[in-house]
Formats: sequence, structure tokens, C-alpha cells
Amino acid sequence: MIAKNPTSNGLEGQSIGTSKLSFVDGENGLLVICGYSVETLAAERTFEEVSFLLNTGRLPNKGELNQFNLELNRKRRTVFNKLHMFERAFELTHPMDSLRAAVALLSSEGSHEETSALVLAAIPIFIGAWQSKKLHTTLREPSGSQTTAEAVLHFLKIKDSGVLAKSLDKYLVTVSDHGMNASTFTARVIASTQSDTISALTGAIGALKGPLHGGAPGPVLTMLDDIGTQEHAAVYIGAKLARNERIMGMGHRIYRVRDPRAAVFEKVISEFPTGLQSSERLNLARAVEKEAEKQLQAKKPDRPLKANVEFYTAILLESCSIPGDLFTAVFAAGRAAGWLAHVKEQQETGKLIRPSVDYIGTYPNSASYHR
Repeated sequence: MIAKNPTSNGLEGQSIGTSKLSFVDGENGLLVICGYSVETLAAERTFEEVSFLLNTGRLPNKGELNQFNLELNRKRRTVFNKLHMFERAFELTHPMDSLRAAVALLSSEGSHEETSALVLAAIPIFIGAWQSKKLHTTLREPSGSQTTAEAVLHFLKIKDSGVLAKSLDKYLVTVSDHGMNASTFTARVIASTQSDTISALTGAIGALKGPLHGGAPGPVLTMLDDIGTQEHAAVYIGAKLARNERIMGMGHRIYRVRDPRAAVFEKVISEFPTGLQSSERLNLARAVEKEAEKQLQAKKPDRPLKANVEFYTAILLESCSIPGDLFTAVFAAGRAAGWLAHVKEQQETGKLIRPSVDYIGTYPNSASYHR
């Protein structure tokens, strides 16, 4: 008997083991990271604190946090001083190709903690270096003591009075980990072979580049631009669905209710001061979300399609002045914390990940072959 191909549903719902890092409850719209709800972490903790939490299983005390921040800034200066070693990576035309190539050139020597700090410190520089190469400008030097969010804005030469960095920090916290997603699974598979941390991160970046995983926030802005006004939302969405086209930012593989990260981002955007964020943009997004949910429910009543993380990600990053072609790379700056934690967990407690498949091909025509 030929069994159903187990990859036909993308291994949906199938566990590969256990983890203490994060839990996604798609039925109830819950995301837990190391015992904390994502809403609590975004509201109360910094990206550096959450990175420490993912790596150690606990939040840092003040002294540990200061030491961690100092280490990240020291590593950032080290990477910047050796930037000539990564120069060819920034000549690649796709920013995720550039990021993957540059991360692959980082040293894999030293402890996992040292490598983790190096990766987290380097990614903001690599993002800025690619942008500088594209615009034919000079990359800024690291500036004193900066958070990861401040470093991203600094290397992209985005002016900030502090508001943007705080908002971007909440974004990085919120996307830091999300269960066994495609890029995290990729990192764990590589780590399970006892390969090095940098190799695992390189593979994860390659997985994140795919538009079905990390590469889709930008089109949400295109959709909002095409709709233009709240009054036009119903007509636009109706026409899209009549052509069986996807409504960008709606629906998620796991969540059957609204993505909790969308709620976090919507709140962050609503708190932007007047002048930094357009209330018209946010109100349009809310109207489009409401109309899309209504029409999708009518057209596909058996498929709960609600706003996912991409819907408000695009607006939040746009409000922070992040260029659209760097949305996925900035996502990687946050998700790297989760990747690194999963690599460590896999190296410490996991075995070689080697699933099987059900063969659905033909069998050899031989009398000696016995099924």
C-alpha cells in the first residue's frame, strides 16, 4: 500500500521534539517566549534582554544586561574594523543574498555565546553596508554605546530622537522567535549534524529569503497604495477575491485567529507622535483589515483568515523609515536571537534530525525483489 506523501501538508502539526524556547497556540492566538507572552515582552523588555532570555532561559539582572550591551558594542566595533573582509558580499544585488554571504564569513571560532554576540552585533552593520554600497555612500562608524535598534537606524542613517529606536526595539522583540518556523527548522537541522553555529545561521537566512516565509511585508504597502482610500477598500478586495488572488497580510499557516504580533505592532504604530506616523495610513490599514476579514469569511467560511504579522509589519517599518527592500533583512536582525537560541538547544539536547518519506515511485521489475 502506498502511503500519503508526508510532505503534502508541509509537515503541519508534526512535532520534531521538545523545546523550552517558544510556543505558538494558533487556535487561541498565543505566542509564548521562554514563559512570557509576546505582548508582555514587547511592552516591558528590550531586545537585548529578550536575546539574553532566549540564550540563558532567564532575564538578565542590571549588571548582566550592561555587560551584554558592552559586549555587543565591542563586537560591533570589531566587525566594523574588519569590514574590508566582507566587501564582496555587499556587491550582491539582493540584500538577503548579501546578508547571507556576509554572515557566512564571520568567525565560527569561540564559544556559542561569543559567536551569538558576534552575529547579533554584525547584522545591523551588514544591513547598513549593503545600503551604503547601493547608494554609493560611506558607512557610518559605530557610535558609542547603542542598542541593536539604535544601531540599525544609525547604520541606515535614519535620524531619530529616540521614538523610532523604541518602536523598532519592540518590533525586534516581537519577531525574535516563533516556534518551529521554516528558518528556525533549517537552523536546527544544520545544527543537528554537529555543524557550526555560523553554518546554521547562514542556512536560516537562506530560508527566510523565501517569499512564503520572510519576504512578503512590502506588498502590503503596495496594496494600501493601490486602495488609496477607505471607501475603495470593499471594491478592491472584492475584485481581488473574484480573481482568486491573495489579500496580502491576511491568513497564517498556524493562527486561526488574529496574529498576536499584529496586535502588538498596531499598538506601537498608534502610539507614534503626530508627524512621524500618518493616522490616515493606520486608519486605512484598519479599514482594509476589517473589510478583508469580512469578505474572506463570506468567501471561505471554512478557512479562518485573519491579519498576520506582515500586515502591520510593513506599516511599522515604513513609519521607522526603513527602506522597503530591507524589511526582511531587518526581520533577520530580530529573528537571529531565536535562531541562535535554537541552535544552542539543538546542540545541547538534540539528535540528528533525519526524517523519512513515504516512497510513491515505481518499484524495480525483478523477481528477486520482495515487497
